[in-house]
Amino acid sequence: MAMTLFLLRHAAHDRVADTLCGRMPGVALGGAGLAQADALAARLHGEGIEALYTSPVQRCHETAAPIGRALGLDPLVDDALTEIDFGDWTGRRFTELLDDPQWRHWNSARDDAAPPCGESMRAAQRRVMGWITAAHDRHPDGRVAMVSHGDVIKAALCFFLDLPLQAYERFDIAPASLSALVVWQGGGRVLCLNEQPPAKTEMA
Repeated sequence: MAMTLFLLRHAAHDRVADTLCGRMPGVALGGAGLAQADALAARLHGEGIEALYTSPVQRCHETAAPIGRALGLDPLVDDALTEIDFGDWTGRRFTELLDDPQWRHWNSARDDAAPPCGESMRAAQRRVMGWITAAHDRHPDGRVAMVSHGDVIKAALCFFLDLPLQAYERFDIAPASLSALVVWQGGGRVLCLNEQPPAKTEMA
């Protein structure tokens, strides 16, 4: 039996391009992000999804809300889907990090690097893969959606593509994007990657 899993990155917030927000509170979707979340909801309507899970971070909650309304589901919060803990870098602007040697190491050695006082991408991969295994146990032939974060989704995709974590830089997971897997006991395959449903404001 195989589970179909839709991996959704949260929609855009106003600091997505300039600040490493991580798990900091109070980061809400901007106007463009709210439109993106509605577009994701429209895209997923009719997919037969039986369960919707979300990271506890606010921007994921706000992305999951219209999806849940469209699907008639209450989003279920799961800490295993949360953002990587960026430790001392949380809330820093990217321009402030450019000259930090630890930042450069993080971006060039994702298979073993970790933020100062934070979580490695390898640890994030272990927890999201544990969650996927548990989700398959709960929904062995179901269709499930989860709202999470870019690097967490990339970590899961690297696992199923049998790629090193440093391969994160070879593909994009944009805000409000949809990727999908088919998962069975002991394996799985990627169905699609980084699909970006157009928001109404983009189609006008």
